[in-house]
Amino acid sequence: MLKKLVLLTASAISAFALHYAEININDKDLEVGAKFDMGQFNKNVEPDSIFVGAKFLNPDPKHSDPTTDIDPLYELNFLLLKPVGDMGMKFGMGVKLNYTNKFASLPLGVEFQYKIPAKKLIPMYLYGSLYYAPEVLSFSDAMDYLEYRIAFDVEVIENGKFTIGYRHIDTNYAPSSDLTYNQSLYLGFKIGF
Repeated sequence: MLKKLVLLTASAISAFALHYAEININDKDLEVGAKFDMGQFNKNVEPDSIFVGAKFLNPDPKHSDPTTDIDPLYELNFLLLKPVGDMGMKFGMGVKLNYTNKFASLPLGVEFQYKIPAKKLIPMYLYGSLYYAPEVLSFSDAMDYLEYRIAFDVEVIENGKFTIGYRHIDTNYAPSSDLTYNQSLYLGFKIGF
């Protein structure tokens, strides 16, 4: 009986764990990404706590400063995410591997997620992240890397969210002293599966 209860509880918990696919666009930029919940692949990992993913950003030079030809950004990422208290807040620590034809870095960062307590309305979420790589974690001609984001999501259907956000990415490398790789608002969809 105890085994059945444990199996039912584990099944119910894993039902809340989801992989995510995301697409963000504006009039000039395209960003696609995916995060996979490791708890769905390994029973020894708690669901909805460890994510491994990838992202691709094809920005337009009009959203960089100075306006210059820029290459697409490829990213592999790892995130450890845990609830803080019982008020809908989650906090995470992560690492990314970023790459362009001229730039590579290994930024470390923090992320937060907050479910807005508006039970009579549709589910809404606030997200934020900050990643930084000093020169010691920047490779090739890279000098440093800084990225911060904030986003607001509305879950319009179950496991389907509409998102609006802002991203700012600096990829500083020699001989340029300061390059804002991309700064822009975007709209998008996040789908859990």
